[in-house]
Amino acid sequence: MSAKKRIGILTSGGDCAGLNAVISAVVEAASKRGWEVLGIHKGTDGITETPHSYEVLTVHNFSDSPWPRLSGSYLGSLNKGVKMESLEEMSRRFAIGVKELGLDAVIVVGGDGSMNIVSNYCKGSTVQFIGIPKTIDNDTPITEFSVGFQSAVQVCTTAIDSLELTARSHNRALIVEVMGRDAGHLAMHSAVAGQADVCLVPEIPYTIDGVINKLKEIKASGRDHAVIVVSEGIKTEDGSHLSNKKNLVGEAVYGGIGQYLCTEISNRYKEFQIRTTTLGHIQRSGVPVAFDRLLGGLYGAKAVELLADGEDNKMVAWIDGHVTAVPLSEVVKAGTTLLNPQSDVVMAARELNIYVGEIEK
Repeated sequence: MSAKKRIGILTSGGDCAGLNAVISAVVEAASKRGWEVLGIHKGTDGITETPHSYEVLTVHNFSDSPWPRLSGSYLGSLNKGVKMESLEEMSRRFAIGVKELGLDAVIVVGGDGSMNIVSNYCKGSTVQFIGIPKTIDNDTPITEFSVGFQSAVQVCTTAIDSLELTARSHNRALIVEVMGRDAGHLAMHSAVAGQADVCLVPEIPYTIDGVINKLKEIKASGRDHAVIVVSEGIKTEDGSHLSNKKNLVGEAVYGGIGQYLCTEISNRYKEFQIRTTTLGHIQRSGVPVAFDRLLGGLYGAKAVELLADGEDNKMVAWIDGHVTAVPLSEVVKAGTTLLNPQSDVVMAARELNIYVGEIEK
């Protein structure tokens, strides 16, 4: 398209490492075409709230700063966990904001939920929409990788390495609780990379006795320490969640499963001291690994290319080693991508003698 465009870019949902690499890439690719880029502050709030909050972004915002190499979001994100106004009202305010800002297109860097919401907002205006997937959970449908996942895996793996050393020093079995919500990708990938002894994920049932049998096997081998990785979204042994609490938008609130397992194992097996560590938001931090910076560059460049080609309501995706785009309607229809119990990483974990739960052979 020859006409100069004004595009807005925003980050939405929980932050993760690699967001700034995406923003930088969008600015670079758009500037090459002579387009103007508005960085929208605090997610959609920068558009729907008044006065609007944004800044004009140029290549100098990033070429002369360390931001592309840092985690967090230069623009700030929106992850309120509070009830929103009606879709009709938010769409109306979004359309007004888009018009007042003079935006021709909006790029949203977020999870599938954020992209779906903003896509619906866009239906009330003529603005183009392109989504870029990011999440440490790696549960966005269709795409094989989302920005932020590999960096979170590195943080978790580093934690496993550190805990293994202190476990070795004190003859302990240490539990590390990681994020992931209802998907076990982060836990399983980091457990395999860190050579953990046990990995429990929401998609695979387990028993406390199964974990204890693994600890007994370790003890019988002559080793007196172990590391257990658990995903925050796993249920108790009887198949229930520890809490029925939900946030104000209806999402389940997880946490505490590591301590539950610590208590249950300690009550039944006395040969190891059990302690638990919850990594929490440190998993969203750290220096973005090379792959997330690469992915950010590829996704940002592709998003601008799609806008130039007149594409709308698409999500950038990594499929079979190629960067492409898929209709957002297909992403929404597919739903959250959970860890496949028969996936290569799970099969590898079993071959490496990691207890991953009760999988039928």
